[in-house]
Amino acid sequence: MKVLICDPVDDKALAKMKDAGLDVTVKTGMSPEELLETAPGFDAMVVRSATKVRKPVIEKSKGSLKVIVRGGVGIDNIDHEYAQSLGIEVRNTPSASSASVAELALAHIFAQLRYISRGTCGMKQAKWEKKQLKGQEIAGKTLAVIGLGRIGTELAKKSAALGMKVKGFKRSKIDKPPVEGMEIYYDLDEAIKDADIVSLHLPCTEQTKNIFNKETLMKLKKGCILINCARGGIVDEQALAEVIKEGHISGAGFDVYADEPVKEDNPLLKLDNITLTPHIGASTKEAQARVGQEVADILIEYSKNL
Repeated sequence: MKVLICDPVDDKALAKMKDAGLDVTVKTGMSPEELLETAPGFDAMVVRSATKVRKPVIEKSKGSLKVIVRGGVGIDNIDHEYAQSLGIEVRNTPSASSASVAELALAHIFAQLRYISRGTCGMKQAKWEKKQLKGQEIAGKTLAVIGLGRIGTELAKKSAALGMKVKGFKRSKIDKPPVEGMEIYYDLDEAIKDADIVSLHLPCTEQTKNIFNKETLMKLKKGCILINCARGGIVDEQALAEVIKEGHISGAGFDVYADEPVKEDNPLLKLDNITLTPHIGASTKEAQARVGQEVADILIEYSKNL
């Protein structure tokens, strides 16, 4: 089975695949044009978030390509419906990075409540803003987790353990909440109502694209903090910048953006009361190792059925 690795994968996972007899080619950092020329002839492709597998690549590779594995959760960088219509399987590794992404969401919450980013920047400019940076404790705050997949569920559990009051939004009915006593809402407006902090954990689809537009953002409680470690396309970044400047939202913590890498004219870069990270939710040693092992296990198992 010929496997094309398009984005970096843990070395131990690569060794595991090769030991199992897979013919592995590693070629990372390819341009769309290079990918279009390279992909045909391979049985499997492995991508992370950087490589985009669009229709032209899938069409040109359909004679050999049998499976695309996304190391991570979101598959919006793959034209997965088109691939599946051609009989090409699309897989991901949804559980491998859940803890790491949930921890980063918590880190952004702490950073916002305690002005860590502003304090750091001020200190580097010889500012001593001890009186100005009066923060808040996390215990007792109401957190609305928007999306209760693996990551949202993990965040709900960790936040409840820290003394937060946690409620959640789910698009489909569930029998039991992930945290005892947690209120589940199926209406977004009701879920975000009265929340001190709103953390987003939705995929970016036609239904969720810019779901947090100006109208929705204005429905947040005044002084609310918005966290997004899910997908950039679900928030209208220009509208968010406006709402923060107007003082309706006190701040935000973002790890994902509509366009990545972020361009210099992104309105979020001009705000002081925002913490930004460059899509590092799954970038921990532990998560990377688990992602690699899951990718290897998927491909090894798949090769047995060829």
